[in-house]
Amino acid sequence: MIELKNLTLQRGTKVLLNQTNVMIAPGKRVGIIGKNGSGKSSLFALLKGEISQDGGEVGMPKHWQMAAVAQETPALDISALDYVLQGDAALQDFQAALTQAEADGDGMKQAEYHAKLEEIDAYSAPARAAKLLTGLGFSQEQHGFPVKAFSGGWRMRLNLAQALMCRADLLLLDEPTNHLDLETVLWLENHLVSLNATQLIISHDRDFLNAVTTQTVELAQQKLTLYGGNYDFYQQERALRLAQQQSAYVKQQTHIKHLQSFIDRFKAKATKAAQAQSRMKALAKLEHIAPAHLDSEFSFEFTAPEHLPNPLLKLDHVDLGYNGQSVLRQISLSVESGARYGLLGVNGSGKSTLIKAISGRLKPLSGQIIRAEKLNIGYFAQHQLETLREDQSPIWHIQQLSPLVREQEIRNFLGGFHFAGEMASQSIEPFSGGEKARLALAMIVWQKPNLLLLDEPTNHLDLDMRHALTVALQSFQGALIVVSHDRSLLEATADSFLHINQGCLKIFDGDLNDYRTWRLNQEKETQQQNADSASNDNTNSRKEQKRAEAKMRQELSRLSKPIQQKIAKTEADMAAWHTQQTEYETFLASEEAYREENKDKLKQYLNDLAQVKNRLASAEENWLMWQEELEAIQQQTA
Repeated sequence: MIELKNLTLQRGTKVLLNQTNVMIAPGKRVGIIGKNGSGKSSLFALLKGEISQDGGEVGMPKHWQMAAVAQETPALDISALDYVLQGDAALQDFQAALTQAEADGDGMKQAEYHAKLEEIDAYSAPARAAKLLTGLGFSQEQHGFPVKAFSGGWRMRLNLAQALMCRADLLLLDEPTNHLDLETVLWLENHLVSLNATQLIISHDRDFLNAVTTQTVELAQQKLTLYGGNYDFYQQERALRLAQQQSAYVKQQTHIKHLQSFIDRFKAKATKAAQAQSRMKALAKLEHIAPAHLDSEFSFEFTAPEHLPNPLLKLDHVDLGYNGQSVLRQISLSVESGARYGLLGVNGSGKSTLIKAISGRLKPLSGQIIRAEKLNIGYFAQHQLETLREDQSPIWHIQQLSPLVREQEIRNFLGGFHFAGEMASQSIEPFSGGEKARLALAMIVWQKPNLLLLDEPTNHLDLDMRHALTVALQSFQGALIVVSHDRSLLEATADSFLHINQGCLKIFDGDLNDYRTWRLNQEKETQQQNADSASNDNTNSRKEQKRAEAKMRQELSRLSKPIQQKIAKTEADMAAWHTQQTEYETFLASEEAYREENKDKLKQYLNDLAQVKNRLASAEENWLMWQEELEAIQQQTA
């Protein structure tokens, strides 16, 4: 059990936790939620022993093995598979001890560590590590790539796999879905649910928390509050508490009225399309959770675009790729004004490639992309934060887009993204990833686009900002194409889904629940195919083994047959000679042999007996020699 008693935690002059208490039972999967900067990561650092509390007690079983995702990955030469195997500390320790015992020639120690390795099922470890890598999106070929060959996002996946490889009693996961695509998030959900460990998970992905966690701890106002259910349960409990306050109730009604206008917008479609039904459910979810976000400091909306041409853009039999190699082939798509697409596909299928091409940052290999004259694209790329100037302020970034606009107008606008006072005019260098992401979104909103291209826009955003973005996208009047592993965002903003699979783009006929079912079925089919392939490999291996054994037997027969023939002939001769020897010795032992009339016969038998003994002695030597030769052949062909 984890028990925090009267815990006080402070970083610098900021008090994060003040005399708070919470108990977490073993085996629970707990979502840790709170605004950015509230102290979630500091709480993890405290549990890992990296920092100390300023007051109170932290209780945890001493024997617990703890695992957490490393934030840095050195450029190592070892393979991805070996890197993941390093996460199993017991395996590494026993293997190192065994190696030392072998070097020392200590047979007893060798036997002991072989037994320990057998006890922890060490010999299946490479297979378990490979399964983790595959689940996290690494191809079979990439298992052997050196760690230094992977980019930063993929190295974070390696760190996650290494943490999951640990035989942990307590698993700490800080934003584990960042850098993952939707398919990998679905795999991770199933894997975490199957683990027999206490898990503390910091995440801003509502659906991920709902799928994985069994309890929720909220970090707010310097206190830790435990709720006995997942994120939806927490929202309902918190909304009830907020709704009891009159001021919150009034604000809630205003917010619900705002959302209701969007619900009404889609009611007419509800009987015509599964996507519309899904949209209704998502909007209903927003209505119910609205009170939980009433105290959010974020409030912004997309200004109506100045022009709404129709269509905004068309792709006509377009091939897309890099260095002459196609990633997507014969893509045809018309993006109408008001269209809202969610873009689905496994990692590496070409989602970002399509977004780049539509934005104009990637030219097609063939075909053409026809853009409306008044097309105005707002593009949020996965690496959008890298385009910001670290030495400049939020105000400066907006001024580069509109040099003639008054500073006060810019300040008013930035206030909706919680850039107020000095924060709006200071350098963004010390900003967190979430704050920089908010600024990048603010710059897009400022430009009044009529086509939004959003490639993983929620990375680094906390739950309140994700909610604010979702609500703002609801009222956006232009067209939208979004790639995101945040299913709540996709459900609430996309009317239909485009699916990229094996280089082709098609409309996906269904909602995200249908897609999840389809993906899980695909995964089962793949696993079955792998199992069948392994079975065939085993069958083929057995056939090869039988062929090899047959060939070995033939070779053994070819080499040993002449010798066996010599041995057989010699044994027959020796048997005959032994009979003769017995006959001669029997005669020589009788009185008859020494009578005068048998004098010549005695002389002859003595001579014959001597010859038989010589033949037997020689034959026995040859028999022993041929037996040794036969044994040597059998050993060589074994």
